[in-house]
Amino acid sequence: MTNRCIAFAALLCLTTFAAATEQSLRPGGIAIVEIGAAQDAAPSASLNGKKVLVLRRDEHWYAVVGIPLRTNPGELTILTGDEQKIINVGAHKYREQHLTIKNKSQVNPDQKQLDRIFGERKIIDAALNNFRSVLLDDVSLSAPVAGAHSSSFGSRRFFNEQPRSPHSGMDIAANTGTPITAARNGIIAATGNYFFNGNTVIVDHGQGFVTMYCHLSETAVSEGQHVTSGEILGAVGATGRVTGPHLHFGTYLNGTAVDPAIFLDP
Repeated sequence: MTNRCIAFAALLCLTTFAAATEQSLRPGGIAIVEIGAAQDAAPSASLNGKKVLVLRRDEHWYAVVGIPLRTNPGELTILTGDEQKIINVGAHKYREQHLTIKNKSQVNPDQKQLDRIFGERKIIDAALNNFRSVLLDDVSLSAPVAGAHSSSFGSRRFFNEQPRSPHSGMDIAANTGTPITAARNGIIAATGNYFFNGNTVIVDHGQGFVTMYCHLSETAVSEGQHVTSGEILGAVGATGRVTGPHLHFGTYLNGTAVDPAIFLDP
């Protein structure tokens, strides 16, 4: 059986669960799809073989699905039980961003550095793709640091005029040493000093909902620690591949980066 979640219905769902009211059926956005009646047991849902977050609200269960940045416009199929839920992903053009990096090895790493990057990538991917079963009632986030939010998520990046992958987070401007706080309750999934990300903290909020905090000057938490919303994770810095001090704030659903602006409280 196939059902279709049209754009208007998805918009109504989005305004129910997230702070933003913009339509987000786009690469790097989210889809929120009704998948069952509240009196039934919590259903499971998946996209491209990965489990997705499920919330109960009022009389229904909803799947909250991260849409990968590399998704082409068109239909996307969410599986739940013996049903298929079809959403229509719209086209979206992200801007280009040209950055100059003084440390040339941060643009063209040597083999030793590539080996380090590969090892770190496995740690980061494991944290971002973990699915921890826990009941969630919404997907809202508090801003982890006060400062101007850039619109750089999804932008195609050029480092010293060399093209790289799209930007997978939001940059928040702040001075070195400014405290960074957890955007919501969770468990520290990983911490480390990584080649590109610098000092990093990754927080697992459950059901594949994960936040990442990068380029910190210092960290104040350790792996496995439970944190509450507003608890200090570390401080703003300029470690890793950066052009100056700021917080790179990433949000992830079902292992894919999605625009943090969707979840932030107004």
